[in-house]
Amino acid sequence: MKGSIQFIGNATTLIRYNGFTLLTDPNFLHRGQLAYLGHGLVSRRRTNPALEIEDLPTLDAVVLSHMHGDHWDRVTRRGLDRDTPIVTTLSAAGKLRRRGFGQSVGLRQWQQHELRNAQGSVTITALPARHAPGPLERLLPPVIGTMLEFRDRDERVELRLHISGDTLLDRRLDAIPRRFPEIDVALVHLGGTKLLGAVLVTMDGSQGASWVDLLDPRTVVPIHYDDYTVFTSPLDDFRHHVEQAGLGDRVVYLDRGETRELSPHQIARH
Repeated sequence: MKGSIQFIGNATTLIRYNGFTLLTDPNFLHRGQLAYLGHGLVSRRRTNPALEIEDLPTLDAVVLSHMHGDHWDRVTRRGLDRDTPIVTTLSAAGKLRRRGFGQSVGLRQWQQHELRNAQGSVTITALPARHAPGPLERLLPPVIGTMLEFRDRDERVELRLHISGDTLLDRRLDAIPRRFPEIDVALVHLGGTKLLGAVLVTMDGSQGASWVDLLDPRTVVPIHYDDYTVFTSPLDDFRHHVEQAGLGDRVVYLDRGETRELSPHQIARH
């Protein structure tokens, strides 16, 4: 087996491929605990993570889309090895370094960071994302999507895996498929998150289906959709819209804790 992806909960996944082990958006709060979203806003977790932070394998890096309490929490801050590289936004990397995570790497949009091992490399590219409409975007932490390109020893791309990050469907995303016309697997952050019960700040089911149509990945894995009280668009909303759009056959639904095999250019289907 070349690799695997495990869905831990919310936007937290464990990605293993070609000898690399990467963790995305670590969130290990338990059911009933509050995530702090800034400006006095909080959200209560509805679920438990499928894995505890102390049970994680040794990590090569964390890929962090942004600094929000449901993506980087106090459990992670206390429990994660402080020498772990964290690839994230410039803003989040600065905060993390000040808190003792000295290997944090901040990326501007389209900037890249490479990890290498004896089996090849993985290139992490920061991609556009928009976490709120209009001027409200300035009130939320900067966010990036990411592209993970796993290459073999001969520098050939074996697997191209995209993580949307917390974003709305926005014209700035149009550049992603122009730069990366072939995406093997895409993890899409959904949930229709609403702040103050009114302002949409992540894609709902309708936007998520349009996002799949825009990015055109071979396989889509929905994540970040029901773990917190600020989520208003359930997974069935996305399922309905992708089926209506004729895109349902490319979606793989993972239960929390479930692991699927990753092989060159594909994810295993059951």
